[in-house]
Order: sequence, then C-alpha cells, then structure tokens
Amino acid sequence: MTSSETTTDHKTIQKWAEKRDGKPAVIRTGGKGGVLRIDFGEKEEEFDEISWDEFFKIFDENRLAFLYQDKTKDGKASRFNKFVERN
Repeated sequence: MTSSETTTDHKTIQKWAEKRDGKPAVIRTGGKGGVLRIDFGEKEEEFDEISWDEFFKIFDENRLAFLYQDKTKDGKASRFNKFVERN
C-alpha cells in the first residue's frame, strides 16, 4: 500500500521535485499568478518554467499545500503530486 503526505514546507517540496528532475512551472491564466505545476521534462506547451522564488510566492499567496507520494507500490520514486487548499 502506498501513502501520500501533505506539506507546505518549501524545502521539502523543492527537494522532492529536484530528486525527480522536476522544475517549477506555471500555466498562465490571465489572472494573478497562474496554475502551478512541476515539470518533469515532458515539456508541455502551456507550461512556463519559473524560478523557485516565483513558484513559492504563488504557492503562498494562494494558500496552497503540496500533496505528494514518495514511493510507488513497488518501491520506486513516485512523481504523483497535487496542489490542494491548506486547511
């Protein structure tokens, strides 16, 4: 069985993403900030790579938390992640 965790800690999020070759990205929506994503190299046309500073500014302004899975059922590094509202 696999489990997921939720965090708002910037270092934990950045370390998790970079361990999987992930880079901070955003989908611009015309409004303030945008929709955050982690880009794992399969570059999506609508993804704009951004700095970690900008990423975490949007993250905090929108009061988000990071839901993630560390390992898959077979023990490999998981890339499952999702941005959710903070409680």
